[in-house]
Amino acid sequence: MCLLKTLFDKVWDSHVVDSVTDGPQVLYIDTHLIHEVTSPQAFQELEERAIPIFRPDQIFATADHNTPTLNQHLPVEDPLSRKQLQQLSENCEKHGISLFELGHMNNGIVHVMAPEQGITQPGKTMVCGDSHTSTHGAFGAIAFGIGTSQVAQVFASQCLLLTKPKSMRVTVNGDLAPGVLPKDVILYIISQIGTNAGTGYFCEYAGDVFEKMSMEGRMTVCNMSIEMGARGGMIAPDQTTFDYMQGRPYAPKGEEWEAKLAYWKSLPTDSGASFDKEFHFDAADIKPMITYGTNPGMGMGLGELIPNSDDASFKKSLDYMGLEAGSNLMEMPINFVFIGSCTNSRIEDFRVAADYIKGKRKADNVTAWLVPGSKQVESQIDREGLRDIFTEAGFEIRQPGCSACLAMNDDKIPQGEYCVSTSNRNFEGRQGQGARTILASPLVAAATAIEGKIVDVSKQLN
Repeated sequence: MCLLKTLFDKVWDSHVVDSVTDGPQVLYIDTHLIHEVTSPQAFQELEERAIPIFRPDQIFATADHNTPTLNQHLPVEDPLSRKQLQQLSENCEKHGISLFELGHMNNGIVHVMAPEQGITQPGKTMVCGDSHTSTHGAFGAIAFGIGTSQVAQVFASQCLLLTKPKSMRVTVNGDLAPGVLPKDVILYIISQIGTNAGTGYFCEYAGDVFEKMSMEGRMTVCNMSIEMGARGGMIAPDQTTFDYMQGRPYAPKGEEWEAKLAYWKSLPTDSGASFDKEFHFDAADIKPMITYGTNPGMGMGLGELIPNSDDASFKKSLDYMGLEAGSNLMEMPINFVFIGSCTNSRIEDFRVAADYIKGKRKADNVTAWLVPGSKQVESQIDREGLRDIFTEAGFEIRQPGCSACLAMNDDKIPQGEYCVSTSNRNFEGRQGQGARTILASPLVAAATAIEGKIVDVSKQLN
């Protein structure tokens, strides 16, 4: 009898090297992505134990988290950042690992760089010392973040000892309203099911909403799977996936491409396969979204009212944000806007922003940072004439990096200030000590920068 399998089952089961009965399994890892922040300790551990890197050709490194986004041609001023980047270069050179260092034509945020280079492929298992590795699941890969000790394990064995997660499917069907972007879709899902719904699960996104999405949009959705507690997110590979990948530097070529393509087409979930948990949503219910609290689940449609709750953590969150239950955020002045991060720093995101911004001028009270996710995206911005649109409107385009997504580099939001951000987390202090983050799509962020306050962009579009 043929067992019906999910996309997740097909990829996972084909990578199991060994297993303990009713226990953990040894999972082979196809591709290991590393950056300057979580790799030095792992390299040091192997050095101290005289263990060689098992398969350096399956590791790709980039500098992204703790890097400046201004004057990248100059020596890095911050001593910690400079040391981390130097260690990454030395470790990669010593072990023969491919490195896209700061300034390299392929440099960028790890979860932007790998897909655009064709390193990310359907059916792969991929890991990185970064929680938003789930991004790569948009290609039908099993991709997830790991801790530093696990980074060392993959260095040494190209495997991990893991308990297989349960399976979950989120289906969204219907037509999205004008102005509703992939970021709004995932923020809506998390607002409905909560930040713990995915704990212990790997999530597959299904339905015609995801089938119609570009690869950039699918990456945005899978990127934030971790924010609902899931181990990772996946979308079945299809013609959109294959068209995006074909011809990229590390993608298969010729006969290898044809062989891989045949395999990739076998990966989608079998009709009738069962999941441990399912959710269904109607696209018509989704509005452009914003968050009002200190976790991504505290989100609502533009113009909606902040709910009330007696929960102490809920009240603490609103106190931190300086907001009140029963109010909405329309017309609230905003002084900082950030378009970037591994969630929304691809060329599609900047096209959306430029389309809205063209012919307008940024509000005088707003500091607006636009940070491309890679050197390649930066080049596309220039080639397509988007830089002129942004600079004429008063926006500041910085060089590639994680930037103001997290307070790990120079791009921090001042204490007490609100920032409408296209990043993935609105935790306390995420963008700087005392900073207040409001998550939104690139369209909502662009409109906020132009108006100097939060506005219902859907009304403008309709």
